[in-house]
Amino acid sequence: MSPLTPADLLPYDPFDGMRFGPETCFLSGQPVGPADTVPVFAEWLQARYHLAERPIQLLDQRTVAFRDLRLPASPAARQRIDELESRVAAAAAQGPAALRALGDDTLFLWMGKMFYGIFITELLNEFEPLIKPKYPLAENAALVRRFQAFFQLLQGLRVPTEYADFVPGSVFVLEADPTEDVTPFEYDDDLNTLVFSIKLDKAVLVACLVDIGLVGQAMRKVYTDAQRPMHPVQIAEFKARVYYAAHLLHVVPDLYPRHPRPGDTTLVFDALIDDVTGAIFNPWENSAYTQALAEMWQRWNITLADVVAIPAEPMSLLYDEAGEPRELKHWPITV
Repeated sequence: MSPLTPADLLPYDPFDGMRFGPETCFLSGQPVGPADTVPVFAEWLQARYHLAERPIQLLDQRTVAFRDLRLPASPAARQRIDELESRVAAAAAQGPAALRALGDDTLFLWMGKMFYGIFITELLNEFEPLIKPKYPLAENAALVRRFQAFFQLLQGLRVPTEYADFVPGSVFVLEADPTEDVTPFEYDDDLNTLVFSIKLDKAVLVACLVDIGLVGQAMRKVYTDAQRPMHPVQIAEFKARVYYAAHLLHVVPDLYPRHPRPGDTTLVFDALIDDVTGAIFNPWENSAYTQALAEMWQRWNITLADVVAIPAEPMSLLYDEAGEPRELKHWPITV
């Protein structure tokens, strides 16, 4: 690979002129041809989990196969992405501990690439929708600002990147009890809060992609308590807490790339929160959280009425009545 120049270390901004077409590398803006693409979901994922033909339903109700979700990428970008995919594929074959060992920055980039591919597919479809979405992404100014900040951090896919005194996103790696969870692959996301989750056998990865680690700080104790094989219904509760915390996040960080100097080998970002006097999170509301939790628990036939049976204390399967981590071998509990 050629040595980096100061120009290489300048962030690319596709929002200047809305350059998101198939003729432009999504990371660098370089012109590319029809064959210069990378899959949103890597080929090793498609092969390992038989995803190629599986359909994904988009917001405008059209469906697309996993194999057809692709991003335009220059040869240099493809090489870096291929190297990242090889590292993650090897770790995923070993399980949750090996994935954690990759580090949050690596997992952020890996999950961020998939999220970007889905988000930009939805965004471009809005120009010619099959059915117009109820809440178009492009009309949400706050969301577009979040996505712009996220894209700056995603430049780590293109060039070596460092984050000064912050992490780009909150990344959680959980372990599902394989005796209770036989689903090999799942993914879900919340485009409005930039949250992405993917399940690879017994490893479940959840990431908030533009929070500079704030949700991770708020979830520190719960994440520590979750470092054990868990029943999938408990993992669903953990995800509900993460998704709702991301919804409550009130700030969008301002990201500042340092100006590169001759001899620099990395792109360095600083991050600031614009309004440091305001609340970082909006107030927690049990009514909204319990709705999110009930949605996560639908597959186990746990209803909203079950969740709010004690209104002041929403049902929890992560913790017992004494507030201690709950060991849950089976659900429903048998006596």
